[in-house]
Amino acid sequence: MDTMTLARIAQLLSTQGLLDRVSNMDDASAQTRVTGADCDSRFAAPNHLFVCKGAAFKPAYLASALESGCVAYLCDDARADELAAVAPGAVQLVASDLRRAMAVASAAAWGHPDRNIDVVGITGTKGKSTVSYMLKQILDAGSAEPRAAILGSIETFDGVEHFESVNTTPESPDLWRHVRNASDSGLPYLVMEVSSQALKYDRVVDLGLDVACFLNIGRDHISPVEHPDFADYFGSKLRIFDQARVAVVNLDTDELDTVLEHARHCERVVTFGCTDAAREAGADVWASNVRPFQGGITFACHTPSWEGDVTVSMPGLFNVDNACAAIAMCEVLGVGRERVVAGLSHVRVPGRMELLLTDDPKVTAIVDYAHNKLSYQRFFSSIVKEFAGRDVIAVFGAPGGKAYERRQELPQEASKWADYLIYTEEDPAHDSVADICQQMSDATPAGQAHEVILDRPAAIERAVELAFASERGAVVCLLAKGDETRQHEGDRFVPCETDGEIFRRAVKRTLTRRTGASGSGAAVAADDGAVANGGAAGAAADGSADNK
Repeated sequence: MDTMTLARIAQLLSTQGLLDRVSNMDDASAQTRVTGADCDSRFAAPNHLFVCKGAAFKPAYLASALESGCVAYLCDDARADELAAVAPGAVQLVASDLRRAMAVASAAAWGHPDRNIDVVGITGTKGKSTVSYMLKQILDAGSAEPRAAILGSIETFDGVEHFESVNTTPESPDLWRHVRNASDSGLPYLVMEVSSQALKYDRVVDLGLDVACFLNIGRDHISPVEHPDFADYFGSKLRIFDQARVAVVNLDTDELDTVLEHARHCERVVTFGCTDAAREAGADVWASNVRPFQGGITFACHTPSWEGDVTVSMPGLFNVDNACAAIAMCEVLGVGRERVVAGLSHVRVPGRMELLLTDDPKVTAIVDYAHNKLSYQRFFSSIVKEFAGRDVIAVFGAPGGKAYERRQELPQEASKWADYLIYTEEDPAHDSVADICQQMSDATPAGQAHEVILDRPAAIERAVELAFASERGAVVCLLAKGDETRQHEGDRFVPCETDGEIFRRAVKRTLTRRTGASGSGAAVAADDGAVANGGAAGAAADGSADNK
C-alpha cells in the first residue's frame, strides 16, 4: 500500500474540484502520514483524518478527535471559522462538496482496501438483506471460519467488528474502515446492501464493486427527508452500475428496459428470473419445479455451468427469486454447485421468514422484515398459499419521519390478504405512534377487521390470543421489526425485545390461561385500551372474515 499523506489527500480533492481551501498545512505537516478517516470521534485514532459533518455535529467532537491523535480535519465552509477557533493551528481542509469529498478522502486514507477483496453490492426495494445472507452463507459453506464480511440493515461483520446495524449502508469513513478490517482479516469477500440513500448521498463513491446486483424497484422511500419522487429514488438506485465491473439483473423487475440500459455500462451482464417471461427472455439463471414444504422450498435450478435441485431452508415462495439472485452472483464469482447447495440448505436470515411453531400445530407465526408495498405483495401472496385455510393475523406499523406513503399503502395491501390487522408501533422517531396508527386505520378499506394497540408487546399478545381462539387455525405475521432489539424513539434507539421473544412469551401465557380456564374454546377478551374496528374483535378467530 502506498503511503498516503495529507498533501496527497489535498491534491486528490483539488484535482476532483472538491477542495475549497487548506489552512495551517506547511511543508512538514504536508508529509504527515494518514492511515484512516473517521466521522465519529469515538473511533478517532492517531494519523487519521477527522470529518466534521451532520446537523448534530458539535465542535467538542473535533477537540476529542484531535486529542485522540487525528492529524487534520475536513469540513465545509459553513463551519470552517467556528472550527478554526476551536482548533487553532490544526490542519484544516475545507470542502466545496463535503459528502463527496468525505467519500473520496476516506477511500484514499484507508488505502483503497477494496482492491484486495471481492466486493458485492446488492440494491433493490425488496430482498437486499435476504439475498445478502444467502450469498454470505454460500460463500462461507465448507469453511470452519467465515469467508465473507457482511454490511447491511441487520448486522455488520467485518472480521474485527460485529454488531447490530443502524444504517443499511454506513457513512463513507465507517464503510472504508469495515472494508479495511475485512481485508486485513483475510476475508476474501465483502457482501453489502447498498441503499438508495447511500447512492444518492455519495457514501459509496470510489468503492469498486466486482458485482452489482439489482433485485427490483417499487415505489418506496418517498418523503421530504428521503427522495422527493420516484424518479429520484429510481435514479439513485441505478447509480450502482456506475462503479461495478459486472451487473446481475432480475429480468422480472419493473422498469426492466431502463435497468438493463444502465447495466450494460458494466463489462458483463448476468441475468436471472423465475417467471416464464424471464426464461423466455433468456435468463442465465432460472428455476423450475418449485416444491414448498413446511420450513423451506426445493426447486430445480438452471445455470450456465450446472443444473440440479436446490433446497432453501426458509419458507416463502419468493425466496426462490432471492436464491436465484445469490446463485447468479456465484456464477460471476466462480462459486460452484456444491457450495451453493450446502449454503442454501442451512441458510437462516435473522428476522426474515422465521417460522415459529407452537405446541398447537394449527397456530404458527412468521417473523419478517416486510415493510413496504412490494414486500407485502410478495410476503402475503406466499403466506396464503403456504398456509391455505388458516386465518391470517398481521401485526405491523409504519415508521416516523419518512416513507409516509406506507401509512396508506400497507393497510390497503394487507387488507387484500389478511383476515385481521393490528396496528402498532414501529420506530416512530419524532412522530406520535397514535397519529401514525390513526392514519393507518383511516386508510383501511371499509369492512376490514382491525384494531389499534399502541404497545407492540401488547399487540403481539392480542394476535396470539386471536390465533388460539381460531377454529381454523391461524398464522400470525409479525412484520417490519424482524430480529431488531432497538426501537427508534425520538433521537434515541431504545432497547426492546425481538418480536420472536415476545411471541414465545405470549404463547406460554395464553396456553397457561387457556389450560386453566373452563370452556377453553372461549375467545380471550381484548386488552385494555385496544380499539377494534370493522367488526367484532374475534372476527378473524371465528372465520367470519374472508381470507383474501
